[in-house]
Amino acid sequence: MTGRYPTHYDSVEGDERALPPTSSARSRGVALILGVLGGVFGLHRFYAGRTESGIWMAVTLGGLGMWWLYDMVLLIAGEFRDGDGLLMREWEPAASSGRAAIDSPQTAQLAERLEQLEQQLSELSERMDFTERLLTQQKDRDRLGKG
Repeated sequence: MTGRYPTHYDSVEGDERALPPTSSARSRGVALILGVLGGVFGLHRFYAGRTESGIWMAVTLGGLGMWWLYDMVLLIAGEFRDGDGLLMREWEPAASSGRAAIDSPQTAQLAERLEQLEQQLSELSERMDFTERLLTQQKDRDRLGKG
């Protein structure tokens, strides 16, 4: 493989990172909701990463509704493309895009820190309970001693 450009045949089977994505990681459902609520202002296009056409859509109020209607048909049919030219076919965001964040070292550090905070909070709660019991006992002794 040295001295030449890699081809799709050079990728190892099962190595999903070597192949380009076939559909967008953006949610078709979210885009459809944004299109219904603010489609004439191009909200779904901003979400899809198509900022320039989103601005034009906002200026023209969705092409006086015709452009908006066309986009809604494409979204429902699953033929709408994002800013990278990938089809937005999935109703939910891609699970693989969030998977990398779950497995990252920063997430592990954050989870460890959260566990430490939970332990500290539990310890603080136990100390507060103990202090409240001591104060209650002291109040009871003071009342019994005076009466």
